[in-house]
Amino acid sequence: MSQDFLIKLKSTKSDHVYYTRKNKKKVERKIELKKYDPTTRKREVFKEAKK
Repeated sequence: MSQDFLIKLKSTKSDHVYYTRKNKKKVERKIELKKYDPTTRKREVFKEAKK
């Protein structure tokens, strides 16, 4: 897996982080996803952050 396509998704409510891949050829904007945050035990918005 190429490190160039890895992105870091950081929770807006806590310090929890997910790592995932992004198709940089097609998607030019920053990604925002709703995922489960085990720190707050709720679904929170995760925004793309710098590695």
